[in-house]
Amino acid sequence: MKDLVSSWVESSARSTLSRLHQQIGVAGLAAAAAVPGLSAVFDQHSAAVRDILAAGVEGSAAVAGVVLLAGYTRGLLDEAKTKGWTFRIPADLSAWTTSDWMTARLVGVCSLAASMDDRRTQPTGNG
Repeated sequence: MKDLVSSWVESSARSTLSRLHQQIGVAGLAAAAAVPGLSAVFDQHSAAVRDILAAGVEGSAAVAGVVLLAGYTRGLLDEAKTKGWTFRIPADLSAWTTSDWMTARLVGVCSLAASMDDRRTQPTGNG
């Protein structure tokens, strides 16, 4: 039963991150590829989130990284909502360079989630 619950929790986390990726990650990561320096901004946010999850969550070793990341993201969005932040995709490439902290953080989350999936699907070398 524990494996079933763990699978469901991880599936729910992946669904949350997938929705975020479709809403903002696709456009943000495309902008990062096209605008010099923007990738570094998003990378800094990814690194900060990775560090928060690694050092700031008690018992995190027992939880899948994707679950921690989705939980962090949900908390971030809940806090943003209480502060009146509205979800807006910058209108053009140049607008991405002046996007707010929350937008940059969410694109950083998407980048981190993609890198977690890349590591999960890489061959182990046992083949």
